[in-house]
Amino acid sequence: MMALNIKSGSSSQSAYDLRDPNGEIIESHTLALIVSNESGVLARVIGLFSGRGYNIESLTVAEIDHEGHRSRITVVTRGTAVVIEQIKAQLGRLVPVHQVNDLTVEGPTVQRELALLKVAGKGDMRIEALRLAEIFRANVVDSTLESFVFEMTGTAEKIDAFADLMRPLGLREIARTGVAALSRGA
Repeated sequence: MMALNIKSGSSSQSAYDLRDPNGEIIESHTLALIVSNESGVLARVIGLFSGRGYNIESLTVAEIDHEGHRSRITVVTRGTAVVIEQIKAQLGRLVPVHQVNDLTVEGPTVQRELALLKVAGKGDMRIEALRLAEIFRANVVDSTLESFVFEMTGTAEKIDAFADLMRPLGLREIARTGVAALSRGA
């Protein structure tokens, strides 16, 4: 009897791929909102997502115009094309929302996260953590005899990869900002 040659990860031919081949594709989209910087705006935006059962994968908020009292909310969410269009339309109808941009469909973007990672270890583990931090261009922002705190910026995938390598070396805690994104070009 011959062994089956099945590779890791299912393909469209796999018996275990139970997705409907005629179903809609779920995609991740990065939305940038310009909103009035006033109390309750963030709660209204989040309430729109939670009230309709939409998930927020990443959320960042900061004031971008002190004089005009405007803030930028960057939201990463997932859904079918129809769901994403519904989200954008519903966000656009909120009174404090001035602008809704879907950076995913507008073209190439620059997306970055900031992460702080606390790694505890001694001896060779400590040396290996420092070596990997140098490769990933992570900065040491705090050091004790038992631990380091690394600061790192990059894509979510880069931060995930660094965290995965730090786990066996003593990763104790991680804090992430969420995605900040801008479209590329003028």
